[in-house]
Amino acid sequence: MPEKEQPISTKLNIWLPLLFSLVLVIGMVLGARLNETMGPKPKKKSHHVLPNKEPGTLEELVRFIDARYVDDVNIKEISESAIHHILDQLDPHSAFISSEKVASVREQLTGSFVGVGIEFLVVEDTICVVKASKDGPAEIVGIIPGDKIISINDSIVAGTGNDVSEMLQLFRGERGTTAKIEVIRDGQEGLMSFEVIRDEIKLPSLDVAYKMEADIAFLKLSRFSSETSAEFIQALERLVENDGVKKLIIDLRDNPGGYLTEAVEILSQLFSDKDKLLVFTEGEKSTRLEYKTTGRPFYQIEDVAILINENSASASEIIAGAIQDWDRGHIIGRRTFGKGLVQEEYSLRDGSALRLTIARYYTPSGRSIQKDYTQGEENYDQEYVERWNSGELFVLDSIHQVDSLVYETPSGRLVYGGGGITPDYFIPLDSLILNDNYTSLRPFIQDFTFRYFRKNKELLEFESEEKFLSNFKISDDIILDFVDFCKDKGANKVIGLEASTAVYFKNAIKAQLAFLKYNETAQYKEINRSDSFVQKALQLLRDGTPIAKSEEN
Repeated sequence: MPEKEQPISTKLNIWLPLLFSLVLVIGMVLGARLNETMGPKPKKKSHHVLPNKEPGTLEELVRFIDARYVDDVNIKEISESAIHHILDQLDPHSAFISSEKVASVREQLTGSFVGVGIEFLVVEDTICVVKASKDGPAEIVGIIPGDKIISINDSIVAGTGNDVSEMLQLFRGERGTTAKIEVIRDGQEGLMSFEVIRDEIKLPSLDVAYKMEADIAFLKLSRFSSETSAEFIQALERLVENDGVKKLIIDLRDNPGGYLTEAVEILSQLFSDKDKLLVFTEGEKSTRLEYKTTGRPFYQIEDVAILINENSASASEIIAGAIQDWDRGHIIGRRTFGKGLVQEEYSLRDGSALRLTIARYYTPSGRSIQKDYTQGEENYDQEYVERWNSGELFVLDSIHQVDSLVYETPSGRLVYGGGGITPDYFIPLDSLILNDNYTSLRPFIQDFTFRYFRKNKELLEFESEEKFLSNFKISDDIILDFVDFCKDKGANKVIGLEASTAVYFKNAIKAQLAFLKYNETAQYKEINRSDSFVQKALQLLRDGTPIAKSEEN
């Protein structure tokens, strides 16, 4: 789709955007809320920060209800309802986390969990192993991709229709405990039994990091956990010392954030000057706290391109804002989420936790990029729909900027506050999402590809990953089989698969096959061949385009 186009039609604005955006906004809001930008890695603050006073009115009220109310009541439910109502009067990111959910919410930030270490798909109501974590508990005992899991600890899981979240809990448990897993394996008779000792499983936040060409590398960060900067620096060591990389494409699309300090540590690797302001936080009851560069990057990186979209939030925006404010690199994509609030976590007596907004963060130029939340939570959550309906996701000129919130970079470029980071180079949302065939068939890619992979392994035998990526082709016959498969699975009627849609599915199926046969890096190598964000970044870094010219688009 060209960079400038007339706004989408009124007809499309009425129904399809509402249906499509409903799905996307749920993921965007949940992601941005669960992975809040925290301050420094939390010190597990507790209720003892509260003054030692007599019980307040609210606590006294709950005690009277518990002691004297005529009917039996669930005091925990009443208390949590009251807590949620109180927090609803604050900003959208202050949150109460029940004791049952604390562990799962923190997993994304700590970067690990305890389990058996497998990735799986549910195919025809059966758990099929897609990957076993390298050197993880499942791989150590011999569980391999393709195994069909029949039972876990004598509980039958095949053909039961159990919810995926329920299945996940069977794999989880305390470290050192044993999970007895029975599987069916192609080519083997009967059940195979494994005793898997649960252990800590790392959740990398750096999904991939590889050299693309010449001296340019691509790095994909999915969130900012407690280990993100360490993962980033380890990747730089390999890329710079072994591969001669000097320029970086850092993909922060769909990255909902995490620890502020991890973002700062990564930024310090991209600036050679000491004491350069990267971000500062300030609140009504929090004094100004500045985060600056160390002046000691491990490697000299010449040029940087940052990829962003409407789901890039908080810590992602800290990085994009600092890079943009100091004219350090190119910002490519679409306007970010607009989450500029800092939370601090407090542990409560019953094991639950409070994440309370204590400050706003500001980019080096002084921009607050927190979008407005004064019109209520519903309007805040539906802001993505407004972007869609205004045409902003498709046309650069539709982005509404507030004239009073204009700032200037050292080179004289204008940058804007008031709601997200606006890119230097705009990449419109692919118009393919307006295609009925795309929306009908896309959910079945993983299932179809997994089945194809298991049935056609001999066709996928190549000397190397590079040979596979260069020479393996998804034929028209495979796409026809894919369409038939989707129809059998209940997809809406497909009428004449357009050439552009067929090309998308060819690329998507091949990328998924690359993941199944090799790894996530191979998958991204295939995806990035046709990714407009990545191709724009490559062009800019290859040509050495000056940052000062970025606003010309």
